[in-house]
Amino acid sequence: MQRPEEFRIPPHSTPCEYVKPALETGNILTEPIGYIESCFSAKNGTPRQPTICSLSRACLRIRKSVFNNPEHSVMGLEQFSHVWVLFVFHKNGHLSCKAKVQPPRLNGTKTGIFSTRSPHRPNAIGLTLAKLDKVEGGAIYLSGIDMINGTPVLDIKPYIADYDSPQDMIEPLDELSLQEGEQKQKDLPHSNQSSSRDGEQTDLHQLKEGIDNRLNAMEGDEATQENCSGIGHRSGRGVRASGSCVPSWVKDSPVTPLEVRFTPHAEMDLERFSSEDDTDVNRTSFKYFRSVKEAKRAITAVLAADPRSVYRRKHCQDRLFYFSMDTAHITCWFGDGFAEVLRIKPTDTAENTVWQCS
Repeated sequence: MQRPEEFRIPPHSTPCEYVKPALETGNILTEPIGYIESCFSAKNGTPRQPTICSLSRACLRIRKSVFNNPEHSVMGLEQFSHVWVLFVFHKNGHLSCKAKVQPPRLNGTKTGIFSTRSPHRPNAIGLTLAKLDKVEGGAIYLSGIDMINGTPVLDIKPYIADYDSPQDMIEPLDELSLQEGEQKQKDLPHSNQSSSRDGEQTDLHQLKEGIDNRLNAMEGDEATQENCSGIGHRSGRGVRASGSCVPSWVKDSPVTPLEVRFTPHAEMDLERFSSEDDTDVNRTSFKYFRSVKEAKRAITAVLAADPRSVYRRKHCQDRLFYFSMDTAHITCWFGDGFAEVLRIKPTDTAENTVWQCS
């Protein structure tokens, strides 16, 4: 297909002269505003969604190459509780993708790529909703994240529930309903129409009040909070939607949560790590977790959601599973309906052990 005349780049011209046409066609070069410093060092064990592990933490520092004064760019951001993070799946390994994929929640069944959140997309761009813990200078501290260390971030935007949540939205009445209302008005006797004109302004005012009262009452109606109930609430402005809709495989996943166990050895290993208020220099300290108890809760949350790929579930059932969180390297295995943590070592010790055995 030939490029339109206005977007052709003539010879002997610089790319800067054609930034606008490139932007209009979507062919743009991106520059990360910063890179994530995360408690997850690798893809293995990183949650697939941010809601899986609320204790996972990260920091994003705005680069000075983007803004001379990074702290100016985040002014006012501390007033929000959550932010959208737009990032790059930089560890995909390749840029190819397929129209159909097998999301882990479907346990092997295929569905269209755009009905999933698979990282293998035509443009390897991810979107996550993270809790904003604090803003210090040009650094943004986040929790409840699903990004690995070194992830390039393209943009951040504040989460605004009134705009971003589809709950209690008003859908306009369709054209057929409006036509039916007009026809009923025409069918009224002439005398009735004449008398109704006298009190038209009063009736409209009362109608508006009635609509507003019904809408306010609906805000507390539990029925409006149920997703995909198939029932809307009609008003003068339209039909109040019952909320967002998701397929059953998302809402009621065929993959059930796992029971997570810790062996006595794993429990002892974990106790050798130091908490935030621990002054013992001989213990390995956490960088992101504030206590041993918090680290255990985070490990449990990750394993309960079964971080394995579909391939590993089917073909590597008898193999050990390794992943790292913060400064801890975890070894575990999976059985029928459970995951068991076998050992928990400091990441530097685990790396040395692997090197000596290789």
